[in-house]
Amino acid sequence: MYSQSLQNLIGTLSLIMVLTSVSAVEARNLRVAAFAYAAQALLICALIGAFATQNSALYWWVLVAFFTKAVITPWLLLAYVRRTVDREVRAIIGFGPSVIIASVILVVFYQLTHRYAGFLAPSATATHGVFRTNLAVALTVFVIGLYAILSRRDAIKTVVGLALLENAVHLSLVSLAPGIRETALVGITTEVVITIGLLLYIISGIYQKFGSTDTYKLSELHW
Repeated sequence: MYSQSLQNLIGTLSLIMVLTSVSAVEARNLRVAAFAYAAQALLICALIGAFATQNSALYWWVLVAFFTKAVITPWLLLAYVRRTVDREVRAIIGFGPSVIIASVILVVFYQLTHRYAGFLAPSATATHGVFRTNLAVALTVFVIGLYAILSRRDAIKTVVGLALLENAVHLSLVSLAPGIRETALVGITTEVVITIGLLLYIISGIYQKFGSTDTYKLSELHW
């Protein structure tokens, strides 16, 4: 059983994840975006660690997540930013309107998921206190990550969006099945650090060919 203080801690860490998501998506400086993602990675590690107090198997996931999410992925992002440029390619949507859209996404999807958590995940766990909050945050972060992928032309920012999607899925996983030992195994095996590394390697090749990380340049590729 989770104490009230532990639930409050989990809820607070979870809500801060939303802010780091918006920061990672809206920061035009790619270094800042990478650091915002790193902050979120530390938050997800702390969240899994909080749940691990009731399921020791999750500590293995915390260890793996720390190295893959909080160390390797930010290091890869920063390394490839140094190889390319640290300023994001002009987005499809301007900064001001994009912040407004991201804020609307945050409020609307959080409220909807929090209100209809029982419908989206029909289980006693999903509708209980902090678990309902986590589910709402997970869907909100997922949609913000998807928004980044769809609204950004910069390939590195697209990778950041993909990393946000992964964090959202992992938050929902640990929140819906925190007491099952297999949860740690599923979480560890679904880390996407290798995929992120491969994508960044491809992005580096695109930059070398076109001098830009603009995904619109992909239309110029041909056999």
